Order: sequence, then C-alpha cells, then structure tokens
Amino acid sequence: MTPAASDDGPTGIHCRLDELLEARGMTLTRLSELVGVSVVNLSVLKNDRARAIRYSTLSAICRVLQCEVGDLLVVER
Repeated sequence: MTPAASDDGPTGIHCRLDELLEARGMTLTRLSELVGVSVVNLSVLKNDRARAIRYSTLSAICRVLQCEVGDLLVVER
C-alpha cells in the first residue's frame, strides 16, 4: 500500500485557517459566505479533520484570504 492510500492516521498537514482568519479579522461564517463552502466543511478543514480538499475550494480560500497555499497548509515537523 502506498502512503497516499492510507486514510487512517494523521497526514502531518496542518491547516492554519484559524490564524489567517484572526489576522484578517474575519469569521469562519464570513469566509463561508465569500467562498461558497459550508461552515461545517470549513470547520472540518480548520480542525485538521479533512481528508481531501478540492483545488477550487483551496483556490477560493486563498483568493479571499489573499494568501498562498503554503500560508494555509503547512507540513508539521
């Protein structure tokens, strides 16, 4: 089995959505409105419970937050 095929454990990827929202004075609800993704789905991402994210969602979040993908998603070491 390849590492990508294992969905059981932690990925080592951390989502910095909380920090980015705080730095911009924005709520998760407002981001949800601007991006067109439910608060529940953004919460799953924010709490590092997401197993996948669509490129279109990732792009929309980065556009609204005026950040790069690497600002939002980081590898924990």
